[in-house]
Amino acid sequence: MKFASTDAYIVAEDLKIAVNAAVTLQRPLLVKGEPGTGKTELARQVSQALDMPLIEWNVKSTTKAQQGLYEYDAVSRLRDSQLGEARVHEVGNYIRKGKLWQAFEAPARVVLLIDEIDKADIEFPNDLLQELDRMEFHVYETGQTIRAAQRPVVIITSNNEKDLPDAFLRRCFFHYIRFPEPEVLAAIVRVHFPQIKPDLLATALTQFFEIRETPGLKKKPSTSEVLDWLKLLLAEDLSPADLRREGKHALPTLHGALLKNEQDVHLFERLSFMARRDR
Repeated sequence: MKFASTDAYIVAEDLKIAVNAAVTLQRPLLVKGEPGTGKTELARQVSQALDMPLIEWNVKSTTKAQQGLYEYDAVSRLRDSQLGEARVHEVGNYIRKGKLWQAFEAPARVVLLIDEIDKADIEFPNDLLQELDRMEFHVYETGQTIRAAQRPVVIITSNNEKDLPDAFLRRCFFHYIRFPEPEVLAAIVRVHFPQIKPDLLATALTQFFEIRETPGLKKKPSTSEVLDWLKLLLAEDLSPADLRREGKHALPTLHGALLKNEQDVHLFERLSFMARRDR
């Protein structure tokens, strides 16, 4: 089965090719792109399209690679030994399986999402090199070697907050999700809001791309943010006339859905003031 666009999810041709290539090569797919471009949602859609269960590992700044394999609870075992518990003699009772272990021992092939890998320490990707390459790891406390019954489809996302090691990149199939072209973004919007009127959609997207292309913008609004904005416009039953602005640098209606910091709001206020002054 090949991954492709569905009635509920629009995927660009280059991204579709990247997903299917990674599945064929049995390599992790490393997906980068602006926040809000659907990297995490991609894994969920691949899971549905390929009819595979999804296992999500959400990486944080404190996450260690070992946690994806397993964790040994030595403190609980010590406490149980002091209490004379019978279970203390079986070390396996104190092993907590991580997301990779769950994916490796799953009865059927799964999609494993390692989300926002760049949030973790720089050594995090290096510490997973062998496990992702060989699809096995050793449990020192029990002497077991855990091998994948079937190689999972691994999707790794990154917001490009830090560079990843070359040795890690070499083992991945890489794809950068470019921001959608206006026609593709319009198709995405229509999937979410099939009843939206064409003139409102055209006016809103024109303003949205004008905002994204404004020089000096600290954070460009993303796909998820334009969907939130349109949801508000529809909830308020606004018309294209209600979105009219005095120049392309004027703040848009309900701009809080698009501009997420005071620097960008002040930028538009400054540009709008200068435009009025120069008339």
